[in-house]
Amino acid sequence: MIARLTGAAMRGLLVALMIATPALMLPGVSADTTQIILLVALLAAFLVFIEYNSNFPSIIEFRNAPPLNRLRFCGAFVTVFLLTVICSGLTQPTLMTGATTSVARLVGQVLDFPFSPVRLVVLALPSELPEASFRIARAAAGLSYLIALFTCGIFVLMVRFFGWPSSRNGAFNVWINLPLFDPTAGGDALTRLQRDARINMVLGILLPFVLPAVAKLASQVIGPITLHEPQTLIWTMTLWAFLPASLLMRGIAMGKVAHMIEEKRRRSYAREAESDYQVA
Repeated sequence: MIARLTGAAMRGLLVALMIATPALMLPGVSADTTQIILLVALLAAFLVFIEYNSNFPSIIEFRNAPPLNRLRFCGAFVTVFLLTVICSGLTQPTLMTGATTSVARLVGQVLDFPFSPVRLVVLALPSELPEASFRIARAAAGLSYLIALFTCGIFVLMVRFFGWPSSRNGAFNVWINLPLFDPTAGGDALTRLQRDARINMVLGILLPFVLPAVAKLASQVIGPITLHEPQTLIWTMTLWAFLPASLLMRGIAMGKVAHMIEEKRRRSYAREAESDYQVA
């Protein structure tokens, strides 16, 4: 009870810290903006605390299948922190901000090749964007996408070579770890689980290419998305990179769960066939 309460409180605190990081680190943020962001951070922390402290699942998936959610959070937190460091260096340069910006610009240049997601983000930027803002946006896009790829790669290695989900945490409970998946909705649950896994993986691969095009089309209706504001740049690039990465990791995880269920069914059918053969 105490361990679960402490763990839920720590998770909520870390989520609040991630949301508040740009407002706390960036210079020149108004008091009203800081108060609004802190309020959002506290609400997010409260929701995470309630979810992880509850016996019954509601929204958060893979709650008892570490370290999937930890990988997601760490990747997003590192992205938000590094982009905040880059943006703070625009007005208050230091050795750390200079080094981070140089690495990010190099990554952005390397990943800015034809038909890459970074190139599509660059093409979606407003044409009137200043050259300095353009370079920072490309650097932020390259760094965010690289961290997202690295996070997905770590999870793939854990699934492929380290046997995620590990049996050290007990048997995998589909109801707790997939609260949004209803096995009684109709049809074979295994088939629907495999279908959902494929859909999530396809979306995770395609969204980095599709979202810049959607933003470009939307800019013709509602106006261009301005990235002059540092917090807008930070959260836009973080969501662009980690929403698809999260869907891709979810699809891989659901595919692994479907494979586990299929293997369990196969073993069960084999035991039943062997039992029937012995009785006969």
